[in-house]
Amino acid sequence: MRGFILILPFLLVSKLFATQTVVHSQSPIGNIRTTYAEIDRLNNAAYNVYLNSPDSARKLAENALLLSQKYGYTIGKGRSFYNIGLVYWSQSYYTISLFYLNSAITNLPANKSLYLSDAYNALGRTYADLGNYSQALINLDKSLGYAGNDIGRLAEVFSEKSYVYCALKNYHKAIADAEYALTLNKRINETGNIAVLYARLGGIYKSMKDYRNALYHDDIAFKMSMQTVNKRLRAKTLIEYAAINDEVGKYDNAISYAKKGISLADSIGLIDAQAEGYKLIANSFEKKNDLKQALGYQKVYAQIRDSVTKSSKLKTIQLIQNYHTLNAKLNDIKLMEITDAENKAKIKAQTKLILILSISLVILISVLFITWYLYKQKKMLSQKLENQHKALLEQKQVIEVQTSNLQSVNGLKDKLLAVIGHDLRTPVANMSNIIEMFNDGYLTANEVTDLMHEIGPIIKGAELTLSNLTEWAGSHIKGKTVNSTNVDIFLLGVEMEQTFVHHLQQKGIGFINGAFAGQSVQADENHIKVVLRNLVSNAIKFTDSNGSVTLATKVDYNSLIVSVSDTGKGMNRDEIEKLFSINTHFSHSGTSGESGTGIGLLLCKELVELNGGKLLVTSTVGKGSCFYFSLPLVGAYA
Repeated sequence: MRGFILILPFLLVSKLFATQTVVHSQSPIGNIRTTYAEIDRLNNAAYNVYLNSPDSARKLAENALLLSQKYGYTIGKGRSFYNIGLVYWSQSYYTISLFYLNSAITNLPANKSLYLSDAYNALGRTYADLGNYSQALINLDKSLGYAGNDIGRLAEVFSEKSYVYCALKNYHKAIADAEYALTLNKRINETGNIAVLYARLGGIYKSMKDYRNALYHDDIAFKMSMQTVNKRLRAKTLIEYAAINDEVGKYDNAISYAKKGISLADSIGLIDAQAEGYKLIANSFEKKNDLKQALGYQKVYAQIRDSVTKSSKLKTIQLIQNYHTLNAKLNDIKLMEITDAENKAKIKAQTKLILILSISLVILISVLFITWYLYKQKKMLSQKLENQHKALLEQKQVIEVQTSNLQSVNGLKDKLLAVIGHDLRTPVANMSNIIEMFNDGYLTANEVTDLMHEIGPIIKGAELTLSNLTEWAGSHIKGKTVNSTNVDIFLLGVEMEQTFVHHLQQKGIGFINGAFAGQSVQADENHIKVVLRNLVSNAIKFTDSNGSVTLATKVDYNSLIVSVSDTGKGMNRDEIEKLFSINTHFSHSGTSGESGTGIGLLLCKELVELNGGKLLVTSTVGKGSCFYFSLPLVGAYA
């Protein structure tokens, strides 16, 4: 009998391990490979159409990005960011393009050298289009290093280098690199790139005023653009024809070519080419002394330029909205992955716990049986008493912990009720009195409107107070967690300006977003939003009319210093020392009577410290205050 009891635990353990082996053998490896292939197909399709159908290419790449995030396909994620960056580059949104191309480099594995070569090459071209030629050459050299012996990549790097050297007026080097790239592309019969290189050589010779060679190369590029169906290249070449004819005095030809280029550029949304075309037409008519026509086309050029500015602003807003939408989807997928991982970990832990408990139970039964067999009732009774004593001690400890938690939560509740009763009663009472007086006929609609404008800042402050109280209480009750992602402070500044636009306009305060666009930090985005919302709200609160509030960033080694400064009334040393203490914190009324609890800065301090920073302040009475903190830069910027 005793032998059977000793063998029983080993039989149970073997059974449980066999069950786990069966479960693990059912991993859907085949489905993941199929999904990876679909992601690669979407990225390949996006790359093939981004020049002619940029919007379609962006949608394909975004779908690939979402799938890559969901299934943890790192290469697919990096290629998706790369394709989105190419789309925005093709539409001349270079700053947005830089953000996505840097994200591609961050996500692409170090062993995928050819993909990294493509990304650095596109990054170099984008910096060149922005006029930052030194940075362009740095990235192109990195691309050259990753290209290795791949002829296609080498050709693309030298092609882009010729573009940069032409811009730097180093024409000899520009021609040499372009011709070398042309030779490499001919070796692999890369027709599309060959056409672009002929156009580039035409542009270089035009810059050198060698119009004969310029036209020769542009003619080849134009013919090949028809063969490769590259409308962008064709439109650019027509505008180039117009520019050459204008410079050699053939104004009618220049006008004709410019009109054709404008028409084609308009069909694909190439606005900068349209503007250049109208400018050339106006210039040609002016040289022909047809001032009436010149003035007319000059007006059209000015209208397009203004339209480009307005459209760019609207498009920038749309791009930011698209970014937030895509980022929200990625965050949702990441949250699902975290939840799934947590569930798997729980199942694994529960399985182990069941195994341990089962073994422990069997061993305990065996021990109890042997104990009963050897020591009879006396030993068994002693064991029971000892187990009961342990259980009572554990129960006592649990009750003590629960009592301490209840006291802490009750104290927090009392503090919140006191703040709500003191600081939120006044705006609610004011609103109630206004409504009663309006219903009783003591106030007219215009008077109610005026009163609403006056108490608007107070209501806004009460709303922020309630939000801070909720956030602060939640962090103390639920526990403090940080979900770090790549956060662009410039984009959060745009969101802050939109959030407080009414308050800024009401007080006549200017908002300056001086944060560097595209420079990401590693932090919890929701935490940083709460911090910026409180700091900007406080800055507006204590700033008089015609003042200003400035959001700025500064790189300090591997960190980014984020600051919110104002031109308000400032604080003395004693007030600054009381700001961040839970026992001594205080709050003044704002310049328009706005109230507060002081709890917002305490919340900001906690959230900044959770993200690895420290909230500091400098202030001068009568000149304003500056709150600043540091956050770690993402690897690509550090």
